[in-house]
Amino acid sequence: PEGFDVEIGKIIAGELGIDEGSIEWVETVSANREPFIQDGSVDLVVATYTINDKRKELVGFAGPYYNAGQALMTLSTTDDITSPDDLAGKTVCSVTGSTPAENIATNYPDAELALFDAYTDCLEPLRNGQVDVVTTDNVILAGYVAESDGEFKVVGEPFTEEPYGIGVALEDTEFRMWINDVLEEIFEDGRWLEAWNETAGTVLPEPAVPTVDRY
Repeated sequence: PEGFDVEIGKIIAGELGIDEGSIEWVETVSANREPFIQDGSVDLVVATYTINDKRKELVGFAGPYYNAGQALMTLSTTDDITSPDDLAGKTVCSVTGSTPAENIATNYPDAELALFDAYTDCLEPLRNGQVDVVTTDNVILAGYVAESDGEFKVVGEPFTEEPYGIGVALEDTEFRMWINDVLEEIFEDGRWLEAWNETAGTVLPEPAVPTVDRY
């Protein structure tokens, strides 16, 4: 695994005394993050996981460690989509159970949603014209653009605020607060920015430092 989330996960594991090679990585998608935490399949989830009140009833969140925003990605040759206001009559690809999909369904009902299990499942449909646009958070789309060799582009500005948290068991307040302490340390000592610059920062501008939520 690679990316900003992965680097944050490595830092947290390192602070627990766990060598990078000893981490057991488990892939999650939007629909299984809460079940994986609740049934103990994973100890924590670092996976572009937006903090919201509904999810906080099911799991605990440390962070946020990054404030993302929902954005749109099209083929580089597309010129008639520049904002979510242009989505009427367009086929929009996103992920089942995700915050971005819910936002489109609620606020842009004239768009036609095509839902898959993972955002990577949207890439080939975008290439072949089966869908017109892919929507998720800017930091995720930036990775696809970086790997697309000029095939894709992010259009317009982010149109939501998505604070990314680290999911842990609901009752494990001690672990959650400890992770918050680690996050505040790496905000201060430069490790957070270094992780950003090595990953998403190759495409996106330097973000503002978040403020962790000590609920």
